[in-house]
Amino acid sequence: MPHTYRLIREQWVPQPPEETFAFFSRPENLQEITPGWLAFRIMRVDSPLHTGSLIEYRLRWHGIPMRWTSQITDWSPPHRFIDNQLYGPYAQWHHEHNFAAENGGTRIRDEVQYALPFGVVGRLAHWLRARRDVEAIFEFRRQRLKEMLGAK
Repeated sequence: MPHTYRLIREQWVPQPPEETFAFFSRPENLQEITPGWLAFRIMRVDSPLHTGSLIEYRLRWHGIPMRWTSQITDWSPPHRFIDNQLYGPYAQWHHEHNFAAENGGTRIRDEVQYALPFGVVGRLAHWLRARRDVEAIFEFRRQRLKEMLGAK
């Protein structure tokens, strides 16, 4: 059983939950809030998104090309959705997105539980690089949401 890591990030945006959820409902926005160094591209998506939707991506991690397929396992507008990696670079990737009304806007809460493959080698890779990369991806996302949605 691989070692599981957890990342939680929260951010407030001045839009109501319905508008915020609608932003996250458009798959093309995922590309907009993902750092360019990942060369992230959506290849196929079941639209509109719903429970059971599949999203296929291609990306590059430090020059290594990768494919990733996610499935939406819970779709509860405008409060939450969950995506799980079916195929990709992680041994596990479970990402829960929550949207709660707060102070006239929305509190966005991301909780990611992830694991790397390859046992001890995966743990070493997490310590050396992967943890910082995941954190950098979510920091980029925070900055882009600030620009695109007026977030704080």
